[in-house]
Amino acid sequence: MQIFIMRHGEASNQCITSNSSDALRPLTALGASEARKMGQWLASIQTNTIEILVSPYLRAQQTCGHVVNMLTENGLSLANEPTSLDFITPAGNIQQTHDFIDGLLAQSADDKKVILLVSHMPFVSYLVAQLTQSQNMPIFATGAIAQINYDSNAMQGQLVGLVSPEKVSS
Repeated sequence: MQIFIMRHGEASNQCITSNSSDALRPLTALGASEARKMGQWLASIQTNTIEILVSPYLRAQQTCGHVVNMLTENGLSLANEPTSLDFITPAGNIQQTHDFIDGLLAQSADDKKVILLVSHMPFVSYLVAQLTQSQNMPIFATGAIAQINYDSNAMQGQLVGLVSPEKVSS
């Protein structure tokens, strides 16, 4: 079982309007490019149907949209429409997310299921540590993806690697 954990692409320091919350910061042009590049990378290494979980924050939603476009352009199918989860925001609930993933996997008969989760720092770093039961919390560049080989029976995984847009050839 593969779990990919992605930090959103580079976001603007400015909210859409001056009185907007952090949740409404959009991607920059570079952030959109990072998301497309990583979507292309993911499509190049994956052949299985992908289930996507995404933060409701604008920058994560936009990142997800670019990734989905690249996946579908390259012939990959999604298990369903991306699922927005309000507990995978920057200050989200790590244990609830781990439990949600385990529940999702327990409901599936597909042992080749692939999950992509699109969220934020520091959440993505803490989640990798939680899912791999490691004290190591990787620092994610914008657009970076951590790949975890996950054993749904043991409910833990092993970090395979962390790939950033700068390390992916165009």
